Amino acid sequence: MDALFVPLADAVGASVDQIKLISCLLIAYPLGSLFIRIPNSQSNLKHLFNVAVTLFYFIPMLNLFDGFLQLLADVLATYYIAKNVKSANMPWIVFGLVFGHLTVNHVIRAIFEFSYETMEVTGPQMVLVMKLTTFAWNVQDGRRPSEELDKWQTEKRVVEYPSLLAFLGYSFYFPGIIVGPYLEYANYRDLIDGSVFKVIEKESEARRAAVTVPGRLVPRGRKRVAYKKMVQGLVYLGLFVVLGGQYNYSIALKDSFADNSLLYRIAIFQICGIFERMKYYAIWTLTEGASILTGLGFTGFGPGGSTRWDGAANVQPMTIEFAPNMKVLFDAWNMKTNVWLRECVYKRVTPKGKKPGFKSSMLTFATSAFWHGISSGYYLAFLFGGFVQTIGRLARSNLRPLFLIPTYVEQRGAPPPPQTTIKRVYDLIGMVITTLILNYMAAPFMLLNWHDCILGWSRLGWYGHYVLIGAYAFFYLGGTRLLRRTQAARARKAGVQPVSNGKAVNRSAPTTPGAVPVLPPLDSVAKEVEKTKLIQNLRE
Repeated sequence: MDALFVPLADAVGASVDQIKLISCLLIAYPLGSLFIRIPNSQSNLKHLFNVAVTLFYFIPMLNLFDGFLQLLADVLATYYIAKNVKSANMPWIVFGLVFGHLTVNHVIRAIFEFSYETMEVTGPQMVLVMKLTTFAWNVQDGRRPSEELDKWQTEKRVVEYPSLLAFLGYSFYFPGIIVGPYLEYANYRDLIDGSVFKVIEKESEARRAAVTVPGRLVPRGRKRVAYKKMVQGLVYLGLFVVLGGQYNYSIALKDSFADNSLLYRIAIFQICGIFERMKYYAIWTLTEGASILTGLGFTGFGPGGSTRWDGAANVQPMTIEFAPNMKVLFDAWNMKTNVWLRECVYKRVTPKGKKPGFKSSMLTFATSAFWHGISSGYYLAFLFGGFVQTIGRLARSNLRPLFLIPTYVEQRGAPPPPQTTIKRVYDLIGMVITTLILNYMAAPFMLLNWHDCILGWSRLGWYGHYVLIGAYAFFYLGGTRLLRRTQAARARKAGVQPVSNGKAVNRSAPTTPGAVPVLPPLDSVAKEVEKTKLIQNLRE
């Protein structure tokens, strides 16, 4: 089928594989509308539909027959192991098998120096690794006493083992098979039998008629949201195609780049970062829209009564581009992968009865890096990001309160602080710093090899490292103590009782449990380091 895509690839200056990938994502839209019309009583037909579309993608479209066989082998092995191995180590057996297979393919890709314009198996395999390892843990949770499980584990556990056809349908769910998002088996099961929309049955008859498609228990608004996502994805894609070739991180490797002033180099690099991210915004937004058309992602009703479809999102572009701090940014990027790392690695490597600490964080960090690949740029980016997260946490707990009203009590579930002028200025400065650090940190992720990463950073004057070193020096050489004293003085002046770190405390305020925060892989490592005698002495 390559001959069908060559003229378009030549016209837009893209590779044939890139055109075929985007074509698969767009074909998923009409196929998603067909999928949701299959009656809930015909679950096997839905499973077969997923498998058939995935076969169409991999064999005639992408020419990845060998790749599909590799994925199928992982799926069948996981199905057998999870069903028949009753040991508590079963999920780790699955993890070792599928993750090891992925690492082998990462090595093969590196040896043969496949470009990132070449479509091969590692992309879909990365998504499948998340699915299969999550499924294994969900099955294991189904065998454990319910009192041992947390909320997520209870909601996602698998008690009734699925048929092989159902598991194949889950593994090869077509909107997310190539680039994600991944989903848990419980969500797939609810999608197949229509349980995802059961909340509508609690509404009155008149209300049900107003919010559902006539004759079906399917919420209105699905197509509107999905095709809006498609348009957004195509806009992101268009911006990347038109401007991404000119503005990208590799500009720092050109000799002519070094001829410009440092200020110009840093400024133009920020523009490059925007267009580097466009390709990720494009593919994740396109696949989100296709998933919504199948019914995935329904999260209830908004304040105005309109349906909400937030559950299939993997990225929030506007939040990332205008993030006031790194925590907000990290929470909005590759969201499903963050959930996987938290639920299937971070929590699982922590011994029973203990809180996650140094070991949990380091193992999660290593897993995330190896999952992406073996290029040194990934490790440079993740390592730098870990230190950035630590500084972000220190700034949020020690510096940020000084820009809030002194009587504001920050706790989980509390409303956001009032937007005073000084708070807006703080957020604006934070947005600028966050953008500067993001593009510096992400450069190795795209440049990949060691030489290019170091050259790129050097031509940016190592500004990210200077900011990081300066921030560490400030917080660990007396800045933290100064800020906490200032917080305590403000709290006393406002008539609010401070705690040991200077934050205001309102003991009558209720504590509302919130969502589990997205895992910062090295944050706990930093906390452990902060407890050491050396750091304590430096602070004092």
